[in-house]
Amino acid sequence: MSKQELPVVDLNAVACCSPIAARAMDADQAATVAPMFKALGDPVRLRLMSMIASVPEMCVCDLTPAFDLSGPTISHHLKVLREAGLVDAERRGTWVWYRVRPEAFRRLGALLEIPTAPAADHAA
Repeated sequence: MSKQELPVVDLNAVACCSPIAARAMDADQAATVAPMFKALGDPVRLRLMSMIASVPEMCVCDLTPAFDLSGPTISHHLKVLREAGLVDAERRGTWVWYRVRPEAFRRLGALLEIPTAPAADHAA
């Protein structure tokens, strides 16, 4: 597996995108949003995200024991989430505390919004 650096996502750039059901994305918009989805596409990162999102903030010391993975591997996954703009981190003493960046999820949610069609539009 090659090691590659993920660009840090600029959340202001993500705001540029209309819901995908309203208008097709251009290449630049897709390139801006793709790292966020890529970060969430890994089962470990998705679980980490779920754990962090379930509380106001969480210490890495509480995240690591929940997985059968080494500390450095968990740190790598958290770094990917941070670089994708999904979480913020703050070092306090020897531990790092993580919290969700709500604006990132609001923007992703708005991007994925699909309007429901009125019942009369459905053929029987």
